[in-house]
Parts: sequence; C-alpha cells; structure tokens
Amino acid sequence: MTVRLPLAHNLRGRRFQALTLALCLVAAALVVPPLPVTRTGVAALAVVDITGSMNTRDYAIDGHPESRLETAKAALRRLVADLPCGSRMALGLFTERRPFLLFAPVEVCADFTPLDGELSALDWRMAWEGDSRIAAGLDRAIAMAAELGVDLLFLTDGQETPPQPAGRTPTFDAKPGAVRGLIVGTGGYGLSPIPKFDDRGRERGFYAETDVQQENRFGPPPEDAETREGYEPRNAPFGAAAAHGTEHLSSVRENYLKTLAAATGLAYAHLDGPDCLSKPLLAAATPRPLPGRIDPRPFLGAAALLLMLGVLLAAPLAALGNPARLLVPRDRST
Repeated sequence: MTVRLPLAHNLRGRRFQALTLALCLVAAALVVPPLPVTRTGVAALAVVDITGSMNTRDYAIDGHPESRLETAKAALRRLVADLPCGSRMALGLFTERRPFLLFAPVEVCADFTPLDGELSALDWRMAWEGDSRIAAGLDRAIAMAAELGVDLLFLTDGQETPPQPAGRTPTFDAKPGAVRGLIVGTGGYGLSPIPKFDDRGRERGFYAETDVQQENRFGPPPEDAETREGYEPRNAPFGAAAAHGTEHLSSVRENYLKTLAAATGLAYAHLDGPDCLSKPLLAAATPRPLPGRIDPRPFLGAAALLLMLGVLLAAPLAALGNPARLLVPRDRST
C-alpha cells in the first residue's frame, strides 16, 4: 500500500499558486503598455587634443603603457556607451590654435556605430600643425559649442607649444559661464619623455631639450631679464644665452588648466583612466530631460517563464533531494 505524505499535497498547492501567478503575469504582459519615464542626458561637443605631447605614454591599460591620446579615446568610447539614449555628441579635433569639427551632434544610440568608429580612428597624424596653443584653441572651441547649442568637453594635457609668455594671462572672448562644460586634464603628474616621429610617422626616440622651444621670447621680457647674461634692452632683451628648461618633457599642466577653467566658467577634472568621464561630465553639463519609455513586457514574460520552470522542476528536485519522504514502504508483517 502506498501512502502519500503532506509534502505531495504541499507541492500541489504551491504548484497551483505558481501557475496561477504565471498566468496573471502572461495576461499582464499582453495588456500593460510601455511606461513613460524621464531621464537626464547631455548634449556636448567633445574636442580632443591630438598634438605631439598627447603621444606621451604615462597611462597603463591592462598592464601595458598607453598614450594620453589612446586613453582619451578609450574614455570617450566608454562615455558614449554609458550615456542614456537621447543624448547627443559632436566631435572635434584640436591642434595649433583652433579646433576642427568632424561632425555635428548625433544621437548616441541611433548613431553609436559611426560615432564609436570615428572615436577609435582618431590619430595624431590628423594634426595639420605642430604648435599647441591651448588657450586659443579653448576659446574657439567654446565659440563652436555655443554655435551648436551644446556643452563643451575639452580633453588636453594643457602643454602650450610654444610656451605662454612669462606673466601673461590668457584672455577669452566669451563671457565666463556662457557655455557649460568640462576641461579634462590628461596625463600623469610627473615629467615624461615625449616620443619623436619622423616624416613618415615612424617613432625615432624622444625629444631633447634642444629640439623644443624652452621659452617664448615674443612680447615683453620677463621681470628677471636684466639679471640674465648678455642682457641688452634693445638687442637682447631676453639675454644672449639659450633658454633651458623642461618643455621637452611633459606632464599634465593641471594648475594652468584650472586657471583656464576658472576664466571660462568651465569645470575641471583629471582623466584618471578610461572609465571616469561620465560622472564629472554629468555634473558639469546642462541637464537635458529625455522623455522615454520602459517596456515592462519582457520582464513580466521572463518572470512567468521562471515560475513555470520552477513548477516543472520542483517535484523532481524534491525527489532527488530526499526520495524517502515521498513514499512509505508496504507493511510486510501481514
């Protein structure tokens, strides 16, 4: 004689409840409409410095040395992937004294593939001049962002080439705060050598002190000019000796970039790695409400499927776990 224990009854009761709930979820999935939601997105012009100092390798990705430009590209690609749909991004390059717009703002989800491809293709060889006048480029990038009606994301190490004249403070045409956005300082805090390339783009060592202009000798001489060797007010106002310095080495010029940020009303953040752009940009950019919808039907259907699988597997799993509790052996004494 076979006797069924209360466990079987409990299983039947729970099975009925689970199937009823699964049926309700399926019915809800058929009639529930998408739910309206509002998210916060951004619209920004990303301008990337592609001048020679951005080739300095003072980052590491997966344990391998990586240049500032490659790290900035990786950070922008991660940013585009993280931004909510409806956000828009434009892309520009900076070299010499002005930015060049590659394309106007595009939607980051609908145009993700071409946007990501363009970011991955950025290269220092696109530069049309070797100079790097950061303040002038930033001023024009602000004007470009204003024309596009977006915020500005300006990525640079802040190394002016040639150096800024001593004691001269950059001036900007735009009113501070007229355009919101973020200056991102790229590079390490210690001095590192700058790779040198020949006319065919092949790396040929590093820049030496004599390869780089160490001092800007245009405009008024510095305050210590009279103490320099060979100083002559008319013919040698900067002294007769060649200037010495560390302009052939590079580090992020953070203090200078913070000065530029304060003068323009932009925020500043240091690029610590490829995954640290989203938070500072969202904090600095203009909040832009993005109406959207969430479709709950896939979630409801998945929950119903899980319940049905649970019903089908509950009894076999219980039997495998303790089969002796399901059946009582026959009484052989009679």
